[in-house]
Formats: sequence, structure tokens, C-alpha cells
Amino acid sequence: MLENHTTKKNDAGGLHCELTQIVIAAGLCLSGAAVHAQQPSAPSAGTLPTVNVEAAQEVPLNPQTSSRAKFTAPLIDTPKTVNVIPQEVIEQTNSVTLTDALRLSPGITFGSGEGGNPMGDRPFIRGSDAQGSIYVDGVRDIAAGSREMFNVESVEVVKGADSAYGGRGGAGGSINLTTKTAKKENFISGDVSLGNADYKRATVDMNRMINDTTAFRLNAMVHDSEIAGREGPQNKRWGIAPTITFGLGTADQLTLSYQHLDVDDMPDGGIPYYNAKTIPGMTSDVTLRPTNGGNRENWYGLKARDKRKEQSDLLSANYEHKFSDTNKVRNTLRWSGSEQDYIWTQPDDSQGNVANGKVWRRFNSRYSKTYTLQNATEFTGKAETGSVKHSFALGLELSTERSKVDSYSMVDANGNAIANSNQCVTGLSPYMCTSLTDPNGNDPWTGSMVRANAFTNYKTDTASLYAFDTLTLTPQWIVNGGLRYDHYKTSLVNTKGVEYGRTDNLLNYQLGVVYKLQPDASVYASIGSSSTPGNAGLGQGADSTIDPTGGRTPITNADMLKPEKTRSYELGTKWDLMDKRLGLTAAIFRNETTNARITDPTGNTASMAGKKIVNGLELGATGRVTRQVDVFAGYTFMDSEQKNIGTVTSGALAGRPAAGTGEAFPNTPRHSFSLWANYRPDAKLTLGLGAFGQSEANGGYGYTTDGHLITRGIAGYVRLDAMASYKFNPNLSLQVNIQNLTDKEYYASTYSTHYATPAAGRTVIATLKARF
Repeated sequence: MLENHTTKKNDAGGLHCELTQIVIAAGLCLSGAAVHAQQPSAPSAGTLPTVNVEAAQEVPLNPQTSSRAKFTAPLIDTPKTVNVIPQEVIEQTNSVTLTDALRLSPGITFGSGEGGNPMGDRPFIRGSDAQGSIYVDGVRDIAAGSREMFNVESVEVVKGADSAYGGRGGAGGSINLTTKTAKKENFISGDVSLGNADYKRATVDMNRMINDTTAFRLNAMVHDSEIAGREGPQNKRWGIAPTITFGLGTADQLTLSYQHLDVDDMPDGGIPYYNAKTIPGMTSDVTLRPTNGGNRENWYGLKARDKRKEQSDLLSANYEHKFSDTNKVRNTLRWSGSEQDYIWTQPDDSQGNVANGKVWRRFNSRYSKTYTLQNATEFTGKAETGSVKHSFALGLELSTERSKVDSYSMVDANGNAIANSNQCVTGLSPYMCTSLTDPNGNDPWTGSMVRANAFTNYKTDTASLYAFDTLTLTPQWIVNGGLRYDHYKTSLVNTKGVEYGRTDNLLNYQLGVVYKLQPDASVYASIGSSSTPGNAGLGQGADSTIDPTGGRTPITNADMLKPEKTRSYELGTKWDLMDKRLGLTAAIFRNETTNARITDPTGNTASMAGKKIVNGLELGATGRVTRQVDVFAGYTFMDSEQKNIGTVTSGALAGRPAAGTGEAFPNTPRHSFSLWANYRPDAKLTLGLGAFGQSEANGGYGYTTDGHLITRGIAGYVRLDAMASYKFNPNLSLQVNIQNLTDKEYYASTYSTHYATPAAGRTVIATLKARF
């Protein structure tokens, strides 16, 4: 709970045996490995029954290209770190949410939400919050919430400042989800999963050819589970995603798609920190750890009050015309709508209750609606100018985004307001306070929650132009460059009806040079930039406000501040080995923000004078090591420092550098790694083993009243997973996953001040898979 704080930084082959008759099946399959190279001969009188011998299916664990046309070269010739998490790995690891999938990419950690910063997917990439830099099929998906994998083909993670690719934000990188579309074949598949913690899940994926050029695909999912090792939280959701494509295999192709996701959870508010302000006689800096009262199952929520409901809809029309085999134009029109409605208990640690064995059930709430309309037109192709070969992408993107955010207040049975303040004192509402060691989520609740109906309204209109080109100067030298211009106009109307706005013109770039050591090996150097203006998250994340009257300490010049700029540098090498089945990557990188927004000493204004830097190393290995072994692995080292983040503006410590100056970025561990490996002893059995871990990560910083540094953080961990899959025949298989094999007690994310979110305990899931 409390630790001395002594440092300033965180620290395919195989076979498939199929008999047309059952006779001697077992003996033939067991001996199959010895004869896998032989071709079966035609049967004759007295011969054994026919045996069909097939090589194991090649799985694209080492993708050669990105799904986004802005990447105008194969990945080996792209001077930037891009992790592609393919569907095969997603399924083998039983990753059913975006958070599950992203643990396969090293260097990504997760932050937690509160009230103003909403609950949902909040990944950090190379030390920067990427909550607002998530895309679906290359189109920004700004709404807060938790994303599902039932309709996802792959997940691509771009690392390093990348506003040139996606527009505003992306200081540390961005994430793109590629959805499933109709194919030119007929199939139907379905999965049914059962597990401990009352885990139940079913999915279906059906594709049908209507005629030679038209196909329809339907994906659907229903999920209901508790969280292993926790007493109270529950996850319930369902989704459906139909898509139809006209013109398959022709020059003109139109795809219409829709996705709906409905979430109804009992949220996990996490575990409180042990507050150092309650420790008398402190004489040194300290690190605070979460405390669960001695029982990992302790949940401090209130079932009669807490809820988390989300609904999201994506409706897309994608038209593509091919002028030739290499040149085409593509237009994507996307409408999206999202609603998030939650009330959840935050186990507050700030009032000295935990030291007395109590937890204040402070509530956080949010009601928001988000709507976007976006159109992206892109022309891609290849050309030659003299001896120089070009692979290019030119595009125009237009978007309008709207959101409105409200909250709840609490009243008693008589309609009188109940203050959302420390109530672990005698005479106040008993259900607002519970025991640290023996909480009761079924405590009675006689009050009610009422919407404030005081919306903050956000709107942003953006027009963007971009151009990317990969120039092959010689067989050895390649230059890759991109430039993007965004005309960004945003405004906010606060709860008092006052409007504030600003307009920014954002110019960002990506430039890299690649030298080919051999056709399947390269070294590269690159530089890229990002711009993060005020209101960038549209109220859907921890973005900087443009309201000079908003927040606990209003910044009177908030609407006058320019965008924050980040620059990234990278030097790396990429190798494709074993006929491109195995990819190896290594890169050293530096991300620096030299004009971060910081509060001035006066306390009521801010300036763009802050400085934050992270230096690091990333290693990766993906693909087939031998005919029987596949790997998907990576390691990231990050040395981060908040060099200038402002000063203390009031009290006895006024003028002192803000807490955390000289310390590591929040949610940025020095070491993180991921490993997934599978082994196929024969064509029917696959065994998998995973290891995921990181060193300690800090959530936030503060000072005691006498100036000692308080660091709130979570300890490092290593989690082990295992998987076994057995194929009974080409159509039926059984997969068993054990997640958190050793039942490790650790924390998956943390919020800056109050709490940390515990990870699930040992989870065993059996999935029956049918494919026809």
C-alpha cells in the first residue's frame, strides 16, 4: 500500500488426416507425420481406404501490407513501427474486446475513466493518451465506449506521432480496426463459449453469394459474463453487423455496411489507493498502492444505483472504382451515433476514510450523445517519372462531429439533494459509505438519480487534404513522405449557454528514408509530427477545454491557446525471413512535446511552454518460426520524463514545480512485453502459451502539505495464458483458453488520483467452433 519512494523514474507444418472410412483411422493419423510428403496413390483392390493428406493452412501472422492506403509501401518498406494484430491471433487468444486485443502490442498501457474523462477504451501509446485516436476502417471513431471484436478482421497500431495519417491527435500513435466484409465464397461459422465466472458467449459469421458479383455477410454476437475474482461487476452486450457488396471482381464495387452494439454492464469502480495524507510524521517521498482490504473480490459499488449502458451505430457506404490494376478511387461515407449512460461508484481515497477502514461511495456519472458524418475520398495508384517509381495516395476528407454531455445528481426519497461528498461520518447517508474489508454491494438504496439536463454541447467541422508518396529511387533507396492539412473549426457551448470557439489550420508531415539491405530487409530513419488542438476529443476524452470558465480552476485564456505539437523520430530495421513467413523488427524512437499546455504561476492562465520527452526501444517478431511453431511477440522500453509541466499555483507550495516534474509519464512503464506462441504437434492439435507483462506504472502525482512527493501507481506484473485447440474434423473444433493461468493478482489500469482497476482472475473458457 505504501512504499518508500527513492527514485525519480519508473523503474505449419503438421497434417490433416481425413479418412473416407473409419477403419484404422487412429493408426493412420498417428503415423501421418512420417509420410506427410508422400502423395496418395490411386486405390486398387485390396488396398487401404483413401487417405487425404493436406498441409497445415498457412496463416498470415506476418502481414505484408496495411489495410490503409495511406501506407503506400509494403510494411517492410514503411519507415515507421506498425503492429498488425491478425484475426488468427485474436481468435487464438480469445480476445473479445479491443482492450484484450491491444495487450498483444507492447508499449500500450491503459488508463481509467472518471466523470469528465469517460469510461471506455483509453489506451496509451508511447506515453500519450490515444482515446481520441481510434479509427474504424480508416475513419475516426471519436465516441467514448468499449469496442468489441466480433466484427473485426484485424487491428493495426501505428506508433509515433501520426497526424499526417489521421488528422488531429495521435501524439503517440493511433489504432485502426478493420471490419469484416462480404467475400466471394459461401460459408457459415459459429462459436459457443462457456466458462467460469458464469461466462457465456455465442457468435455467428455467415457469408453468402447472391450472384456472381454480389455477396452478403452477417456477423452477430451475444455475451454475458461476470469477472473472475470480483464480486459484483458484470458484462452484458450484444451486437449485429450485416454487410452487402455489389460488383465483386468488377471495376466498380459498392459495399453497404451497418454495425450495432448494445452494452449493459454493472461497472467495476476499482480499488482505492491508501491515502498518504493520513500517515503522520512522513519524512520522505512515498509511492501509494491500491488496497482491497485483504480480499481481491471486494467490490465497492452499489447494485441498486450503479449502471453502464452504451449503444453505438455505424452506417457506411464504400464505393470503389478501378481505372486499372494499380490505380483506383475510393469514397467512404460514414454516419455514426453513440449514446453513453452511466453511474458508477468510485471508491474515493482522498478524505482519509481508507485508513479508518471505510470507503466513501462517491458516484461518477455521465450521459452523452455523439453524432458524426464523415466523407473520405481517396485516389491511389502507381506511376513513373523517369527512373523514379511512385506509389501514391491523394485524399480529401470532410467531417462534422457533434456531441452533448450531461451528468446526474442524487436525491433522497423526499426529493432533497444529497451531496456527492464524503459521507463516511456519523449521521449521514449510510449507503454512501461501506466497509473496506467487507463491502456489501446489495446495501439498500432509497434515493434516486436525476439527470441534471445541463448539457455541454460540442461541435467540430474539419476539412482535410493529404498526399503520400513512396519514391523508389533505386532498388536500394526509397523515400517515403506525406503531408496533411486540416482546417479545424471547433466550438463549445457550456451549461450557462455561453459559446466559445476557435479555428486552427494544422499542417503535419511524415518523412522517411529506407535503405534496402536486400529485397526482404531494410533499415530506415523517419520523422513525423502531430497536432492536438483544444476540444480535440469533442468532450469524449481527457482533451484540453476551450472554455475559459470550465473546470475547478478555470483557465481564462483557454480559447486562445494554440494546438500542442509533438514530434517523433525513429531509426529502425525490418527483416522478412523464411520466405516472408517470419518478420523481425527493431526500432529506437524519441517522442517529444515542446509546447505542452501548462498552468502559469498566476493560476488563472496557461501557456504553451511545457516539455515532455520519451525515448525508447521496440523489438518485434511475428510469424512462423518452424513448420510447427508460430510466434507473435514484442518488447518495448520507454524512458519518459515530464521536464516542465507547470508550477503549483496556490497554498504554501505556490511557485514550486508541479508534482510529477522530472518524473515518468503517467501510464508509461519502462518495460513492457507480450508473447503469444503456438505449437502444432499434428494437424489436429494446437497448443498455445502467452506471457504479458510490464514494470510498475504511475497513475499520477501530488504533494503532501509539507511538500513530500506522493506517487500513485500500480506494481509491475507478468501474466501467463494458455490455450489448447483440437480439430475433430474440418468442420468442428474445440478450443480451451486459460487466461491468467496462475491467478495472478494485479491491476490492469489506474486513474491519476483515486483508484486502480483490478484485472480478472483465472478465467477458463471452452469454445466449440463449427465451420461449414
